[in-house]
Amino acid sequence: MFFKKKKYNIFLLFIFILIAYKSDLPGKIAYPYLYKQTVEKYSYSYGVDPLLVMAVIREESHFYPKSTSPKGALGLMQVMPNTAEEIAAWLKEDYNSVNLLSVEDNIRYGTWYLAALIKEYNGNTMLALAAYNAGSGRVASWLEEVLTLESYTIEDIPFKETRDYVKKVLKSYNAYSGLYRE
Repeated sequence: MFFKKKKYNIFLLFIFILIAYKSDLPGKIAYPYLYKQTVEKYSYSYGVDPLLVMAVIREESHFYPKSTSPKGALGLMQVMPNTAEEIAAWLKEDYNSVNLLSVEDNIRYGTWYLAALIKEYNGNTMLALAAYNAGSGRVASWLEEVLTLESYTIEDIPFKETRDYVKKVLKSYNAYSGLYRE
């Protein structure tokens, strides 16, 4: 009886592994599409690819909504309170009513900010992500020395932390695009 169960369990395990191998299951475990409804709601409102927003969330907080950074960034998209205060002014909202540890508020503000950066850098996702990580002022100062934006590459980003961040988000974005693009 024991051996029959063991063979049956091994057979089931083999079938599960085969199904997982032939499907997107391992990828979707590594790159889950959490908070989909909220992400898509604000992504479409602000004109940002929701899969890019998911990549930012994955790399910023690893999907932990109460995440905080040593520098003071909060929530899923790691929005700085001073940045959120500026966003609230742009949106004509009372900053005191915003809770950056709330999934809804954080995704709304983070997505709005990402969309604003993408517009600021004329659709250049790499520069928008660099600014999301290091701040617009720093990116603007880097770009003063560059003749054309078209020739600017990830390797030209002068700070290793920001360069690595952009690489990680773009890698996640490519994975999300491969798994979830319709």
